[in-house]
Amino acid sequence: MKRSRERAASELFAALYPRLAGWCRRLVDDDETAHEIASEAFTRLWARWTSVAEPRGFLYVTAANLVRDHWRKLERERRAVHRVTAEAALRPPSEQADPSVRLLVQSLPERLRVPILLHYYADMPIREVSVLTGRKEGTIKADLHAARELLRAHLRRSLDHTL
Repeated sequence: MKRSRERAASELFAALYPRLAGWCRRLVDDDETAHEIASEAFTRLWARWTSVAEPRGFLYVTAANLVRDHWRKLERERRAVHRVTAEAALRPPSEQADPSVRLLVQSLPERLRVPILLHYYADMPIREVSVLTGRKEGTIKADLHAARELLRAHLRRSLDHTL
């Protein structure tokens, strides 16, 4: 029974994946994202394999929802970047961050850098950073803490070298 189920899923994948991925590609205009969406649609189908009456329809509806989520995320990111850029342009030059701190922030891993930029530089509350990044508030708080600790250690080392 399990073998026939796996064979049916494999045949369905071979038959529908290329067309589904191509359809997604036209909607998101990016190969990697299109393949991620198509793969995720198949993963969700596989998780509900025994309860889905029409797999092809399920795949396309799921992929359409994932494409919509992708577009929403891009729009949120675009608005956040626009807001950060506009606020930076309005800020007087005297308020600009110390270049050495800016370089340290830029050197952080993206997972830590993005919350720092959104929370401290764009003045967004943790809740909003959580929504924009699609990560839990607790994760954002932990990442902010980890980033501050890294920055503190870097600054301490650079101060030790100047004394």
